[in-house]
Amino acid sequence: MDLFSQLILVISVTSFLSFQWLFHWVSPWVSTRVSPGFLRLADKQKVEWNSRVYCILQSHSCLEDYRTVSTLHALVVGLCCLYILLFDDAINEDPVWGDPTLVKINVGVTTGYLISDLLLIFYYWKAIGDKFFVVHHLAALYAYYYVLGQGMLPYFANFRLLAEFSTPCVNQRWFFEVLGYSKSSRPNIANGMAMAVVFFLVRIAVMPLYYSRMWSVYGTEAFYRVPPGGRAAWIISSICLDVMNVMWMHKIARGCYKVMRSARRHKVGTQENGKTD
Repeated sequence: MDLFSQLILVISVTSFLSFQWLFHWVSPWVSTRVSPGFLRLADKQKVEWNSRVYCILQSHSCLEDYRTVSTLHALVVGLCCLYILLFDDAINEDPVWGDPTLVKINVGVTTGYLISDLLLIFYYWKAIGDKFFVVHHLAALYAYYYVLGQGMLPYFANFRLLAEFSTPCVNQRWFFEVLGYSKSSRPNIANGMAMAVVFFLVRIAVMPLYYSRMWSVYGTEAFYRVPPGGRAAWIISSICLDVMNVMWMHKIARGCYKVMRSARRHKVGTQENGKTD
């Protein structure tokens, strides 16, 4: 194993241990001190809370700004992903075999996080078990094996990480729910709108760009240099992940529509009652 491969292994292991540390020690310690609502949660809710929480409370208001473990990962990896897409000429010029140095570092962090999350999902299955997340994580890890092991498909592996930008709003929605915020409350509606827009932009709207780039290299010499297993990891994993993204987008859009309609009815009812009085 060369020196850089050893470095990537260290990054992945460090990422795994860091996220385990955040879940088991940092989150419970911080949450019990800054959020009274945490102590009132059921054990299953505390497990999911700790799988999300990182640090909280930046103001005096009743709105608590929760940073989550997964949000921390999403922001770090997402920003690195965006930087690579904008400024890494090597992988933009050769999306299949371009220099994968920065991508490997980013994917190494994500690999550690995914393994950590899978371990927590299996161990606390009754509390946070979700078969779709298991499929999602395994499909991603299968594809990342070829990126880290053979340095292939760096552009496409990095592009998939854009999806992480939708994670903060998804997590915040869960926090509002367990803290008792009404679905028609302004914070919940604002977060729901942001979640729908961001999820659509980074997971759905980018699909034509992703698959057009895939099509542009299909049948080229670079494409045929990728072994069959690598092609399967690339194409099948991409399709599986995007099928799930479309399913999730449909659920988010329906939920957003219902909340907006409910809020509109509540507003109209309040105005009519005011006029009657």
